Amino acid sequence: MASAPDQALRRSGNAGRRVAGLAGLAIAVLAAGWAFDQHYRFFDMAIYQGALRWWTAGGELYGYEAPVRGRLGFTYPPFAAVLLMPVATMSLTAAGWLNAGASLLALGVVLHVVIRRTDLGRGASPGLVLTAAVVLAAATEPVRQTLGLGQINLLLLALIVIDIGVLARSDSRWAGAGVGIATAIKLTPGLFIVYLLVTRRWRMTGVAIGAATAATAATLPLAPEESVRYFTELLWQTGRVGTPDAVANQALSGLLARLPDATTSSGGWWLAASALILVAGLCRARRAHDAGDEISALTVVGLTANLISPISWTHHLLFLPIAVLLLADSGRRCRIVTAAAGYGICVLSPIWVAGNAPGGVAGFIAGNTFALMMIALVLRLPIRARPPGAAETACSPLATGSSSGQDASTRVSRSQFARSAISWRTAAVIARVKVTSRWTASTISTPALRSAVASSLPTSRSPYRIGSAQ
Repeated sequence: MASAPDQALRRSGNAGRRVAGLAGLAIAVLAAGWAFDQHYRFFDMAIYQGALRWWTAGGELYGYEAPVRGRLGFTYPPFAAVLLMPVATMSLTAAGWLNAGASLLALGVVLHVVIRRTDLGRGASPGLVLTAAVVLAAATEPVRQTLGLGQINLLLLALIVIDIGVLARSDSRWAGAGVGIATAIKLTPGLFIVYLLVTRRWRMTGVAIGAATAATAATLPLAPEESVRYFTELLWQTGRVGTPDAVANQALSGLLARLPDATTSSGGWWLAASALILVAGLCRARRAHDAGDEISALTVVGLTANLISPISWTHHLLFLPIAVLLLADSGRRCRIVTAAAGYGICVLSPIWVAGNAPGGVAGFIAGNTFALMMIALVLRLPIRARPPGAAETACSPLATGSSSGQDASTRVSRSQFARSAISWRTAAVIARVKVTSRWTASTISTPALRSAVASSLPTSRSPYRIGSAQ
């Protein structure tokens, strides 16, 4: 047992590592905010701010057109406009930095939940592992665009992960509310409600639907005309968001629109491809959920939502860095190499050089890199089988075998494992006793004494047959 001075020294060392981790995270926040502000200038936040100020001045919320390239305006439901109203009261720089800080905090929470479900960084300081993960994730295309443009996607991601990945595990009565609120803000998270239905979590499904409905209904008295117009007219006008063939659109619609000799994606082909991806994604998510791998299930659903959405800009693809993290946790060399390559693609973002590509197959791959990655991950992301009740921390002995990438059909519950272990141990003891019995009987020369000793030794009717002991 460690002495009191040793324990105090260990505690001070842990505290020092935590302080170092927090300091690193703070420096990363400041550096990332400065870098993103210099390049992107909180472009989308400026549009939100202009639309909200236009609305508060008496204009029509969805009639606003920003004085920038294209006809860009507010595209979210009215509930999102109500939540974002404080943005209209502050400067663009203040709003952008406030959103960047909150988004990085949300990213840290999400990565903390993910890392606790993996073996990554096992044995290292949790604070340092989390800091490194946040910094590495901030360099990827989806995260840096979300921060730099002033988007709220990381906040929605945190709502979903905390809701399904944390609250649902503790059987909270509020589980499902986060998904419902996220759906009321941006609609696309509604696929997670479908996922709850597929996994037969009826109470969570009801809570999610109730939260989304309540949030939307609460906006009606505040924005009645905008609510009616949005849900009866603007919701179906996907062209307001952008054109499908824009290289930043990495949904299936963009991939089809960028096919050779194609100017716009064919509606029939897009519906067919979306239906296939939807079915495959929900089936694999259900399989991951049944295996106890909720994080992989959420990742597959998130990537599926990105693919089947009419428009998915690169800042929407926040489940890509999480998928790379899960690949790195698989423990297999080929998957770790694949994860490193995937991370490099997420950082370098080759879609932006597609215009300079020579064309043909190389140009098509470059322009659809993220779309092709998401299709592959939806279909092939490893499902890490976990026994029910397995520990969440990276220090757990059970965690070593939880990320082996084995198929969900081969997993064995802890109770089954315990029963089989006890049975085999009992059979081994019985076999040892019988071997000893025969050896002893064979070494006694007197037949009467031999039979007396043999009859005094225990016998068994074990159903197990081990070697020639039976």
